[in-house]
Amino acid sequence: MNQKITGVRPEQPVALVTGASGGLGQALAIELDALGCRVAVHYNRSADAARAIADKLENTSIVVGGDIGSWDAVVAMYEQIRAQLGPIDVLVNNGGIRKDALMAMQSPQDWHDVIQTNLLGTFHTTRAAIGSMLRKRWGRVINIVSPSGLIASPGQTAYSASKAGIIGLTRSLAAEVGRRGVTVNALSPGFMETSMTSGVPDAVADGIREKSPVPRFPTPVEVAASMRLFLEGDCVTGQVLSVDGGVSIT
Repeated sequence: MNQKITGVRPEQPVALVTGASGGLGQALAIELDALGCRVAVHYNRSADAARAIADKLENTSIVVGGDIGSWDAVVAMYEQIRAQLGPIDVLVNNGGIRKDALMAMQSPQDWHDVIQTNLLGTFHTTRAAIGSMLRKRWGRVINIVSPSGLIASPGQTAYSASKAGIIGLTRSLAAEVGRRGVTVNALSPGFMETSMTSGVPDAVADGIREKSPVPRFPTPVEVAASMRLFLEGDCVTGQVLSVDGGVSIT
Protein backbone atom coordinates (compact mmCIF):
# COMPACT_ATOMS: atom_id res chain seq x y z
CA MET A 1 0.00 0.00 0.00
CA ASN A 2 1.34 3.43 -0.94
CA GLN A 3 1.75 5.78 1.98
CA LYS A 4 0.29 9.23 1.41
CA ILE A 5 3.15 11.66 1.79
CA THR A 6 1.75 14.79 0.20
CA GLY A 7 -0.57 17.40 1.52
CA VAL A 8 -3.36 19.00 -0.44
CA ARG A 9 -2.64 21.53 -3.13
CA PRO A 10 -4.11 24.87 -2.05
CA GLU A 11 -7.10 26.02 -4.06
CA GLN A 12 -5.22 29.20 -5.01
CA PRO A 13 -1.51 28.60 -4.36
CA VAL A 14 0.70 31.58 -3.62
CA ALA A 15 3.42 31.83 -6.27
CA LEU A 16 6.52 34.00 -6.41
CA VAL A 17 8.20 34.63 -9.76
CA THR A 18 11.57 36.30 -9.41
CA GLY A 19 12.77 38.45 -12.27
CA ALA A 20 9.18 38.72 -13.42
CA SER A 21 9.50 42.11 -15.08
CA GLY A 22 11.15 40.69 -18.23
CA GLY A 23 9.76 38.82 -21.23
CA LEU A 24 10.01 35.29 -19.82
CA GLY A 25 9.04 36.45 -16.33
CA GLN A 26 5.86 37.98 -17.69
CA ALA A 27 4.93 34.74 -19.47
CA LEU A 28 5.63 32.72 -16.32
CA ALA A 29 3.47 35.01 -14.18
CA ILE A 30 0.59 34.92 -16.67
CA GLU A 31 0.76 31.12 -16.91
CA LEU A 32 0.72 30.70 -13.13
CA ASP A 33 -2.23 33.08 -12.92
CA ALA A 34 -4.06 30.96 -15.52
CA LEU A 35 -3.30 27.87 -13.41
CA GLY A 36 -5.09 29.45 -10.45
CA CYS A 37 -2.18 30.94 -8.52
CA ARG A 38 -2.03 34.26 -6.72
CA VAL A 39 1.24 35.68 -7.98
CA ALA A 40 3.86 37.87 -6.36
CA VAL A 41 5.55 39.64 -9.28
CA HIS A 42 9.17 40.36 -8.37
CA TYR A 43 11.47 42.97 -9.82
CA ASN A 44 14.87 44.36 -8.94
CA ARG A 45 14.97 47.57 -10.97
CA SER A 46 11.94 47.64 -13.31
CA ALA A 47 9.07 48.49 -10.95
CA ASP A 48 6.85 49.97 -13.67
CA ALA A 49 7.22 46.87 -15.84
CA ALA A 50 6.35 44.63 -12.89
CA ARG A 51 3.23 46.67 -12.13
CA ALA A 52 2.16 46.47 -15.78
CA ILE A 53 2.46 42.68 -15.62
CA ALA A 54 0.50 42.47 -12.37
CA ASP A 55 -2.27 44.50 -14.00
CA LYS A 56 -2.68 41.73 -16.58
CA LEU A 57 -3.37 39.04 -13.99
CA GLU A 58 -6.89 37.90 -13.13
CA ASN A 59 -6.28 36.59 -9.62
CA THR A 60 -5.06 38.60 -6.63
CA SER A 61 -1.45 39.63 -7.15
CA ILE A 62 1.16 41.91 -5.61
CA VAL A 63 4.41 43.50 -6.77
CA VAL A 64 7.53 43.00 -4.68
CA GLY A 65 11.02 44.38 -5.13
CA GLY A 66 14.47 43.51 -3.90
CA ASP A 67 17.92 42.19 -4.73
CA ILE A 68 17.76 38.40 -4.54
CA GLY A 69 21.54 38.37 -4.10
CA SER A 70 20.95 39.80 -0.61
CA TRP A 71 19.65 37.44 2.09
CA ASP A 72 18.23 40.33 4.12
CA ALA A 73 16.36 41.68 1.10
CA VAL A 74 14.88 38.25 0.37
CA VAL A 75 13.74 37.80 3.97
CA ALA A 76 12.02 41.20 3.86
CA MET A 77 10.38 40.30 0.54
CA TYR A 78 9.17 36.97 1.90
CA GLU A 79 7.63 38.68 4.93
CA GLN A 80 5.77 41.09 2.63
CA ILE A 81 4.40 38.21 0.56
CA ARG A 82 3.37 36.25 3.63
CA ALA A 83 1.58 39.27 5.11
CA GLN A 84 -0.31 40.10 1.91
CA LEU A 85 -0.90 36.71 0.26
CA GLY A 86 0.32 33.99 2.62
CA PRO A 87 3.31 31.63 2.61
CA ILE A 88 4.82 30.77 -0.77
CA ASP A 89 3.56 27.49 -2.26
CA VAL A 90 5.14 27.78 -5.72
CA LEU A 91 8.54 29.38 -6.23
CA VAL A 92 9.81 30.11 -9.73
CA ASN A 93 13.45 31.20 -9.64
CA ASN A 94 13.70 33.17 -12.86
CA GLY A 95 15.78 36.14 -11.70
CA GLY A 96 19.28 36.28 -13.12
CA ILE A 97 21.93 38.30 -14.90
CA ARG A 98 24.55 37.74 -17.62
CA LYS A 99 27.97 39.33 -17.85
CA ASP A 100 29.66 37.51 -20.68
CA ALA A 101 33.37 37.59 -21.45
CA LEU A 102 36.24 35.21 -22.04
CA MET A 103 37.60 34.21 -18.64
CA ALA A 104 41.09 35.51 -19.47
CA MET A 105 39.65 39.00 -19.79
CA GLN A 106 36.76 38.95 -17.32
CA SER A 107 36.98 40.88 -14.08
CA PRO A 108 36.68 38.95 -10.81
CA GLN A 109 33.89 41.34 -9.81
CA ASP A 110 31.77 40.46 -12.85
CA TRP A 111 32.23 36.76 -12.15
CA HIS A 112 31.27 37.31 -8.51
CA ASP A 113 28.19 39.33 -9.46
CA VAL A 114 26.82 36.60 -11.72
CA ILE A 115 27.30 33.88 -9.09
CA GLN A 116 25.89 36.14 -6.35
CA THR A 117 22.68 36.88 -8.23
CA ASN A 118 22.07 33.65 -10.09
CA LEU A 119 23.28 30.91 -7.76
CA LEU A 120 23.21 32.49 -4.31
CA GLY A 121 20.01 34.32 -5.24
CA THR A 122 18.37 30.96 -5.98
CA PHE A 123 19.57 29.65 -2.63
CA HIS A 124 18.25 32.71 -0.80
CA THR A 125 14.74 32.60 -2.22
CA THR A 126 14.46 28.83 -1.91
CA ARG A 127 15.80 28.81 1.64
CA ALA A 128 13.24 31.44 2.63
CA ALA A 129 10.30 29.55 1.12
CA ILE A 130 11.09 25.87 1.66
CA GLY A 131 10.20 25.69 5.35
CA SER A 132 6.52 26.50 4.91
CA MET A 133 6.30 24.08 1.96
CA LEU A 134 7.66 21.28 4.12
CA ARG A 135 5.22 22.05 6.93
CA LYS A 136 2.29 21.94 4.49
CA ARG A 137 3.67 18.82 2.81
CA TRP A 138 3.06 20.43 -0.56
CA GLY A 139 5.19 22.80 -2.59
CA ARG A 140 6.79 23.40 -5.96
CA VAL A 141 10.22 24.88 -6.71
CA ILE A 142 10.93 25.55 -10.38
CA ASN A 143 14.39 26.83 -11.25
CA ILE A 144 14.96 28.49 -14.62
CA VAL A 145 18.31 27.35 -15.99
CA SER A 146 19.85 27.36 -19.47
CA PRO A 147 21.50 25.16 -22.09
CA SER A 148 24.66 26.97 -20.96
CA GLY A 149 24.47 24.92 -17.77
CA LEU A 150 24.39 21.69 -19.79
CA ILE A 151 26.74 22.25 -22.72
CA ALA A 152 29.89 24.24 -23.42
CA SER A 153 29.30 27.94 -24.02
CA PRO A 154 32.50 29.92 -24.68
CA GLY A 155 32.42 33.38 -23.16
CA GLN A 156 29.96 32.32 -20.48
CA THR A 157 32.07 30.62 -17.81
CA ALA A 158 30.37 32.62 -15.04
CA TYR A 159 26.85 32.21 -16.39
CA SER A 160 27.42 28.53 -17.20
CA ALA A 161 28.83 27.86 -13.75
CA SER A 162 25.87 29.57 -12.09
CA LYS A 163 23.31 27.60 -14.09
CA ALA A 164 25.14 24.29 -13.69
CA GLY A 165 25.25 25.01 -9.97
CA ILE A 166 21.49 25.55 -9.93
CA ILE A 167 21.00 22.21 -11.68
CA GLY A 168 23.05 20.52 -8.96
CA LEU A 169 21.06 22.37 -6.29
CA THR A 170 17.82 21.25 -7.95
CA ARG A 171 18.70 17.57 -7.90
CA SER A 172 20.10 17.50 -4.38
CA LEU A 173 17.24 19.51 -2.90
CA ALA A 174 14.72 17.26 -4.68
CA ALA A 175 16.28 14.32 -2.86
CA GLU A 176 16.02 16.14 0.47
CA VAL A 177 12.39 17.23 0.33
CA GLY A 178 10.53 14.70 -1.83
CA ARG A 179 9.22 12.71 1.12
CA ARG A 180 7.46 15.84 2.34
CA GLY A 181 5.47 16.36 -0.85
CA VAL A 182 7.73 19.10 -2.24
CA THR A 183 9.06 18.76 -5.78
CA VAL A 184 12.05 20.62 -7.19
CA ASN A 185 12.67 20.81 -10.92
CA ALA A 186 14.51 22.90 -13.48
CA LEU A 187 13.22 24.39 -16.71
CA SER A 188 15.84 25.09 -19.36
CA PRO A 189 14.67 27.47 -22.11
CA GLY A 190 16.64 27.85 -25.28
CA PHE A 191 17.64 31.18 -26.74
CA MET A 192 14.66 33.56 -26.72
CA GLU A 193 14.40 37.13 -27.90
CA THR A 194 14.06 38.84 -24.51
CA SER A 195 15.76 41.74 -22.74
CA MET A 196 18.42 39.38 -21.34
CA THR A 197 19.48 38.33 -24.84
CA SER A 198 19.13 41.72 -26.51
CA GLY A 199 22.89 42.28 -26.53
CA VAL A 200 23.73 39.01 -28.28
CA PRO A 201 25.19 39.68 -31.78
CA ASP A 202 23.03 38.64 -34.71
CA ALA A 203 25.76 36.28 -35.94
CA VAL A 204 25.71 34.43 -32.62
CA ALA A 205 21.92 34.19 -32.62
CA ASP A 206 21.93 32.93 -36.22
CA GLY A 207 24.52 30.31 -35.29
CA ILE A 208 22.34 29.04 -32.43
CA ARG A 209 19.32 28.84 -34.73
CA GLU A 210 21.23 26.93 -37.40
CA LYS A 211 22.60 24.46 -34.85
CA SER A 212 19.18 23.66 -33.42
CA PRO A 213 17.28 20.61 -34.72
CA VAL A 214 14.17 22.82 -34.63
CA PRO A 215 15.49 25.88 -36.50
CA ARG A 216 13.65 28.56 -34.60
CA PHE A 217 13.69 30.00 -31.10
CA PRO A 218 11.10 29.00 -28.50
CA THR A 219 8.80 31.78 -27.32
CA PRO A 220 8.41 32.72 -23.66
CA VAL A 221 4.79 31.56 -23.84
CA GLU A 222 5.90 28.09 -25.02
CA VAL A 223 8.42 27.85 -22.21
CA ALA A 224 5.95 28.99 -19.55
CA ALA A 225 3.32 26.49 -20.71
CA SER A 226 5.64 23.61 -19.82
CA MET A 227 5.38 24.51 -16.11
CA ARG A 228 2.03 22.74 -15.90
CA LEU A 229 3.83 19.37 -15.73
CA PHE A 230 5.78 20.48 -12.67
CA LEU A 231 2.76 21.93 -10.89
CA GLU A 232 0.52 18.92 -11.42
CA GLY A 233 3.03 16.05 -11.26
CA ASP A 234 3.60 14.76 -7.72
CA CYS A 235 6.15 12.22 -8.97
CA VAL A 236 8.11 14.56 -11.24
CA THR A 237 11.10 15.84 -9.29
CA GLY A 238 14.82 16.43 -9.72
CA GLN A 239 14.38 16.81 -13.47
CA VAL A 240 15.64 19.28 -16.08
CA LEU A 241 13.10 19.94 -18.82
CA SER A 242 14.70 21.51 -21.89
CA VAL A 243 12.49 23.67 -24.11
CA ASP A 244 15.25 24.69 -26.49
CA GLY A 245 14.47 23.23 -29.89
CA GLY A 246 16.99 20.49 -29.20
CA VAL A 247 20.08 22.72 -29.10
CA SER A 248 21.29 21.07 -25.89
CA ILE A 249 21.50 17.64 -27.55
CA THR A 250 23.64 18.72 -30.50
